[in-house]
Amino acid sequence: MASSSITSSSSPWTTKQNKMFEKALAVYDKDTPDRWHNVARAVGGKTIDEVKHHYELLVEDIRLIEKGHLPYAHYLSSARRGAIN
Repeated sequence: MASSSITSSSSPWTTKQNKMFEKALAVYDKDTPDRWHNVARAVGGKTIDEVKHHYELLVEDIRLIEKGHLPYAHYLSSARRGAIN
């Protein structure tokens, strides 16, 4: 099996990897050559196919949110987050 394949044993995405994924998407837009290679390298620990699949899931979530089928996420402000710890 190729190293860029998604397998059932692929590990869950950590909060840190998700944040790195978001930042990489901002840097490497759709017109960037080797976009998914660069995004996978920036995230670390994920294959090209895994980051592509993660992106497809993100796009689908956004589509469902915009249609009103999923609620918007409720985030704590940074001030409240610090108070909880």
